[in-house]
Amino acid sequence: MDDPRFEVAAEEALERLEHALEGLELDFERKEGGVLEIEFDDGAKMIVNRHSAARELWVAARSGGFHFRWDGSAWRDTRSGEEFFAALSALLSRELGRGVRLLG
Repeated sequence: MDDPRFEVAAEEALERLEHALEGLELDFERKEGGVLEIEFDDGAKMIVNRHSAARELWVAARSGGFHFRWDGSAWRDTRSGEEFFAALSALLSRELGRGVRLLG
């Protein structure tokens, strides 16, 4: 994937994520440079951002860091192969202590 296509695909994923988060009653903010910051009631944060040099979406969560690369049909974790929205659903579920299913 070339740089312009990466930027478009990453932006689309972040916009879809923002839309999915709107119904969860979470505090989140979109910042410059393709950064989405989610804050939890206990002050913990989860950061989702695009990393243009690696052409990946990165997630920093209490449970660790995760990198997602486009495989031609979906953003997949570079280690586990898990799909981006499924992985974020699991991470958010752990943080919130309740089941969350993001539809991307």
